[in-house]
Amino acid sequence: MSEYVLSACSAADISAEHFDNLGVRYLCFTYRLGDKDYIDDLGKTMPLDEFYAALQNGAEPKTSQITAGEFAEYFEPFLAEGKDIIHVCLSSGISGTFNSANVAKEDLQERYPDRKIYIVDSLGASAGYGLLLDKMADLRDEGYSIDELFAWVEENKLYMHHWFFSTDLTFFVKGGRISKASGWFGTILQICPLLNVDNNGKLIPREKIRTKPKVIQAIVNKMVEHADGGAEYEGKCFITHSGRFNDAKEVANLIMEKIPGTKGKIVINNIGTTIGSHTGPGTVAVFFWGSKREN
Repeated sequence: MSEYVLSACSAADISAEHFDNLGVRYLCFTYRLGDKDYIDDLGKTMPLDEFYAALQNGAEPKTSQITAGEFAEYFEPFLAEGKDIIHVCLSSGISGTFNSANVAKEDLQERYPDRKIYIVDSLGASAGYGLLLDKMADLRDEGYSIDELFAWVEENKLYMHHWFFSTDLTFFVKGGRISKASGWFGTILQICPLLNVDNNGKLIPREKIRTKPKVIQAIVNKMVEHADGGAEYEGKCFITHSGRFNDAKEVANLIMEKIPGTKGKIVINNIGTTIGSHTGPGTVAVFFWGSKREN
């Protein structure tokens, strides 16, 4: 069995240390803030608290998709070393990187016909994508071959749940998800949208909930409703936030209260610059294993 590389993109929103501990390689997105280009390198170049402070002060970042050429340049050294690759992409429902990675694969497969290159559409985002990688790394370490791991992730990726809420509608208006009028009334009425990622990997608004305390209750209730085993869930839970650590901590505390088996298994991380450029400040997201996602 040949050695293989488990790989992903920086939009998985786990820390650089976590990537290293898992033994997962990653390729970084890029973004532009003002007149300067940056790498989405998990907060190394620009600390994420500075990034969200800039957004809070009116900065409007623009993200760039990873190109086929960049993927080819990143993949080729692994192949040249005689290693196979399984690369997990940000959801095709919100990004074109899955297509770009496949274009690179087709080109490289001609030059390295003896190597295997699997490209996985995670149908996920942020640390839901990260939690999927976390499990894949465990299975790799248990001895799964690259073929077995690819079959497993294709069979199981829709059991990864993603639930988000936002307490700041500014970037929903800027992104055209809601009108300026709706954004204004929503802010006045303290509306906090509750969203999730559907089985096509798209971010879908589910409910409009008034006030932050109620939306925190609602997102935890969604976990109780959908998690594997409900209130008896004992798996890992990842939480990410865009400049709202205290809100994320409040969500974590409520999860541990309602689902005691999660104690010691909750990881809180920042939403990185790729996803955060579109959500803006004010977002908290919860990820866990549960029932199969449906529309």
